[in-house]
Amino acid sequence: MFVSKKRLSLALPKGKLLEDSVELLERAGVECRQVLGDDRQLTFELPNHHMQIIICRPTDIPTFVEYGAADLGFVGKDTVVEQNKDVAELVDLRFGYCRFVVAMPEDALPPRLSDGSYELRALDRKRVATKFPRVAEQFFSARGMQVTPIKLHGNIELAPKVGLADMIVDIVSTGKTLKMNQLAEVAQIFEATSRLIANRVSYRLKHEDIQVFADQLIHLTGD
Repeated sequence: MFVSKKRLSLALPKGKLLEDSVELLERAGVECRQVLGDDRQLTFELPNHHMQIIICRPTDIPTFVEYGAADLGFVGKDTVVEQNKDVAELVDLRFGYCRFVVAMPEDALPPRLSDGSYELRALDRKRVATKFPRVAEQFFSARGMQVTPIKLHGNIELAPKVGLADMIVDIVSTGKTLKMNQLAEVAQIFEATSRLIANRVSYRLKHEDIQVFADQLIHLTGD
């Protein structure tokens, strides 16, 4: 059983990743299955472990950790990259897999190159709808291209259909939603999984506890 010497607070994501988070914590010796029982309760004390669990929206977790409202957090690499918060990334937790991709309407794809990939230069100065404008800009900028990001908070696949954007940058797991909306992947940006992140001050002041916890997760995930 993991017991912290100094009290640790850990932010976990609401939604579909919460169950995977709890399962991993249970395997690491942190008994916390009670957090799955009441979706209205947002904080849980774990006196046997000298820990507190905070349940947050996934996109808020880096902010909670950066400002020290939580010492640690479980959050997707996609959110870490997009928000670029000042936090320490400690462990790849190996769950919540997804991919960042560029996708376009099937009837408006760019030309193919000899190696079978798409000619991305044809997308220069196009509009891209996305929840992740920083990721999109970085991807195209690294290739010497400029795009106009249009930030949306949902229904990204709709943007090319109604002429709002020429393409989208989004995260996918199976690609089924792209196919349902007659979109095709033209480039993969990077793969993402959930990560353990830490507040930088907490990592110094509570280093021994956090490192023992991180090492336990590394052992379980094979990172």
